Amino acid sequence: MFRGASAINLDTKGRIAIPKRYREALHVEFDSQLVITVDFESSCLLLYPLQAWQEIEAKLLKLSDTQPTERAMKRMLLGYAHECELDKNGRLLLPPPLRQYANLDKHAMLVGQLNKFELWDEAAWQKQIELSRETIQSDAFANSERLADFSL
Repeated sequence: MFRGASAINLDTKGRIAIPKRYREALHVEFDSQLVITVDFESSCLLLYPLQAWQEIEAKLLKLSDTQPTERAMKRMLLGYAHECELDKNGRLLLPPPLRQYANLDKHAMLVGQLNKFELWDEAAWQKQIELSRETIQSDAFANSERLADFSL
């Protein structure tokens, strides 16, 4: 399970180093195999261990190729999907189209989301945190059935 936000940097070749606290699990549990794709709702990337990505693919397989919204979603997620492997130093090479989609340059944030990571441009992440805070403080939070009993 992945949790927490880590400030990371892209090197000149477009590689990121996965923080050490995640590397062993990625090597041992997931054989260092990941799939990177885009988030169709935000300008960030999604990094899935291959096993978790295969569950997403099974869901995508059930979607229609003739319903425009479902087809568009498949096109985005699968069209950008890129299989990769952590190198011995825990680095991943991000293909240029993916870096461009998320506006990744030098400073980034890797954010654990339990079964996957989000990869954000650092400035975009800060904006997203503000938007998330506003959303949580809005009435929509109180009106959400799934969040009605949520407490910390």
